[in-house]
Amino acid sequence: MNLQEERKLWGKGYHYVVGLDEAGRGPLAGPVVAAAVIIKNPKSKTLNSKKIQSANNQNTKQFRKLLKEVKDSKQLSSKKREELYREIVSCPYIVFRAGKAGEKVIDKINILEATKLAMERAVEKLKVKSEKLKTKGEKRKIDFLILDGKMKLDLDISQKSIVKADQKVFSCAVASIIAKVRRDSIMKRKAKIYPRYGFEKHKGYLTKEHFKMLKKYGPSVIHRKTFKPVYKYGKI
Repeated sequence: MNLQEERKLWGKGYHYVVGLDEAGRGPLAGPVVAAAVIIKNPKSKTLNSKKIQSANNQNTKQFRKLLKEVKDSKQLSSKKREELYREIVSCPYIVFRAGKAGEKVIDKINILEATKLAMERAVEKLKVKSEKLKTKGEKRKIDFLILDGKMKLDLDISQKSIVKADQKVFSCAVASIIAKVRRDSIMKRKAKIYPRYGFEKHKGYLTKEHFKMLKKYGPSVIHRKTFKPVYKYGKI
C-alpha cells in the first residue's frame, strides 16, 4: 500500500484529503458503518507539529508498519484487523471518525442511500475534529474526498470515486478496517441482546447458521425487513 493518490492530491493543493469506506452493505441485520480518514500531510504547518516531531522516530516506524501491513479489511483476518485498528487509533499521523445508519434507516431509504448517509455523517464528524487540528490563523478545511466504488455524496466537497479504492488507496484501506472493526463490535453487543441468532459469529451476514435461526425464530428487531431473506419469514 502507498500514498500515491493522497500525494497526488496534496500536490494539487488539497490539504485535508479524506478516504472513505464502509462495512455492512451486505448483511441482513444491523447497521451500515462508514469511516472517514485523513492522513496527515507532512507539509502542513498544523500536521507537522512539534509534538509529532518530538516522537518522530517511534511514530515514523509505526506509520511505515501500517503502510506495509494495511490492506482492504476483507483480505485480513479478524485478529489482524483488531491489531491494525489499535495501531491506527494510536498513530498521530491518522485522524478519523465513523458514522452509521441503522437498520430502520436502511429499510426506509434503501441500503445505497443509507451507505451514503453513513459516509456523510462520518465526514461531518471529521469536520469537527479537523477544526481542532488547525493552528491560529489557518483557514483549511476538508477539501477532497476519495470514495470506494461508484458513488457521489451530497456534500459540497470535491470528490473522486475509485473502484476497489480500499485495495489501492491507503486512506480508504484504513477506513475499511475502522468501519469493519467498529461494525463487528456493534454486532457482538447486539448478540448479547438477541442471543438466538449468533450475530457474534456471522455479524448479520447470510450464513447457513443465520438462515437456520432466521427461519426458526423469524426476524429480530435489528433485521432489515426490506431484505428478501428477512421479509420472506414475516414480521417480528
